[in-house]
Amino acid sequence: MSVDVAADRRFMQAAIALSERGRGLSTPNPNVGCLIVRDGIVAGRGWTQKGGRPHAEAQALDQALDRAQGATAYVTLEPCFHLSARGPRCADLMARAGISRAVIALRDPDPRTDGQGADHLRAHGVEVEMGLMAQEAAAAMRGFVLRQTLGRPAVTLKLGLSLDGCIALADGTSRWITGDAARAHAHMERARHDAILVGGGTLRADAPRLNVRIAGLEGRSPRRLLLSRLAAPAGWEHIARPEDIAALSGVDHLMVEGGAETAAAFLRADLVDRLLLYRAPVLIGAGRAGVGDIGLADLADAHGRWRLADERRLGEDRLEVYERTRSA
Repeated sequence: MSVDVAADRRFMQAAIALSERGRGLSTPNPNVGCLIVRDGIVAGRGWTQKGGRPHAEAQALDQALDRAQGATAYVTLEPCFHLSARGPRCADLMARAGISRAVIALRDPDPRTDGQGADHLRAHGVEVEMGLMAQEAAAAMRGFVLRQTLGRPAVTLKLGLSLDGCIALADGTSRWITGDAARAHAHMERARHDAILVGGGTLRADAPRLNVRIAGLEGRSPRRLLLSRLAAPAGWEHIARPEDIAALSGVDHLMVEGGAETAAAFLRADLVDRLLLYRAPVLIGAGRAGVGDIGLADLADAHGRWRLADERRLGEDRLEVYERTRSA
């Protein structure tokens, strides 16, 4: 079978984009994307649905029906192989549907599958290719990957800053540093996370709702978490220290929004994987810094830890997205 590498990348890129639709909804399952392509035409597409079912592959195969026979499946994660009371194994579904080729981005780090799904497909005569755009697929499913490898959710730290790094005036006034476009983008980010966290100071000062205030996405408001030594109020969940996020059930993507000491606590614990810096074109001067003491003793240790992944204009403001660079 001749392989069109450019077409493979194009279809896999589309599958990864589909996977992003399930982020913040699919937990405890990974937010997978899948395309079924026959003769260069998309016959079915799917992404993991709310609560983890149906899986992306099942949804795409249901759309494709008999057009799946002899088709190529592009899937961002190795099809599951473990038995579950919630639904059939995707490796079985794909083999029974008559898929002739499976292009898989990322091998499943879950030991219940971990290569077995691909082996099952090969045993049923399916040509399997693994590794295309694996890094991009892993980034889209960062929460699931980190839960499997590090035992905790992926953490995004969001900061709305002035040009000189302040989040508020000296008296604590902070509404609004950034403009409408930046705030709308931040609400979109909330919708892509399972939970959102602030510290006790932010809760007392701002009484934040932490919901998604975009028409049509209100139902994607994340769970609200409080980092504090005190109990959480009604409608909130409590953790006493950043490391406690490992024990959170049903949270693979966590967003940290405030304030300076909470941000510093997560940075000191090296639990931040992604930074969202919304910078407004204003100078505050003697205001409140965006981040407290992170325990840095040597300036040399600050270098090489963050990689600029994206930047864009949002109205008058500017967004910078940084990712933590790690050896493993």
